Amino acid sequence: MGGALAAEAALAGHDVYIVDVSKALVDQVTEHGLEIRSADSMVIGRPKATTDAASVGPVDVAVLFVKAQHTRSAAESVKLLRGENTVVLSLQNGWGNADTLSEVLGTDRLVFGVTYHSCSVIDLGIVNHSGRGETFVGAYEGDDQSDAETAAELLRTTGWSPTVTSIVRTEIWKKLVLNSATLPTAALTGLNAGALGETQEMASIIEGLARETTIVAQSLGLDVDPDERIERIRATLAGAGSGKPSMLQDTDARRKTEIEVINAAVVRAGESTGTPTPLNSLMTALIAGLERSWTK
Repeated sequence: MGGALAAEAALAGHDVYIVDVSKALVDQVTEHGLEIRSADSMVIGRPKATTDAASVGPVDVAVLFVKAQHTRSAAESVKLLRGENTVVLSLQNGWGNADTLSEVLGTDRLVFGVTYHSCSVIDLGIVNHSGRGETFVGAYEGDDQSDAETAAELLRTTGWSPTVTSIVRTEIWKKLVLNSATLPTAALTGLNAGALGETQEMASIIEGLARETTIVAQSLGLDVDPDERIERIRATLAGAGSGKPSMLQDTDARRKTEIEVINAAVVRAGESTGTPTPLNSLMTALIAGLERSWTK
């Protein structure tokens, strides 16, 4: 996701830096650029790339697309990129990343949101931008959306078409309903997104998870409609083809997943409001057990 945005922002004429811990990726981008493929096109963007955030200096907008388990360490790098007016934007999956950022960076000029764009890595420096969808951003706190507008303007130039909204938490939870229902089920079964919805047995589990997560969102005072979410999930899976959900990509590679900010985040939120979450608890335990199996 970060590679796609960086390449597309560079193609739009922005001065873009990728900051990444992988020297191999940095060397690849520096020498060959970033190749972004989609169903009907291939482009090569040429952002600058470095492993040393301190070498970049202050930026206008710093965008975080790291996995949840790397949010805190990435935030420390963002400290080196911040100037007086730097906007920090998180478009990461799940619930809780922005809270971690606020602990490290404070809340000033912190913007967060959610996107339905989807990408996967084909090879080093090659990304498949397989899906384009809605993007929502908003201020982490307060009613002033000027920093969110700054971030949104960057996204608009890349074709990501964001919406600035004061109910960004609701939008994040709407996607969390989708993710909590489809990501662990794909990871545990090995089924790609299109195959997930093909049997009634899997559809029942997915819809049960979606309804449970929606009830938790409602217990937090968020306006999330379970029937609308389930219809959205059905439509998403029906049109997904052979795309691999992100958690399935992680388990295939035996990487740590983002279960802590997906289903486990739903469980924690449910505990805070006294809302039962047996299905999300089950998914959390099963994914955690799968991760442990790789090292035991």
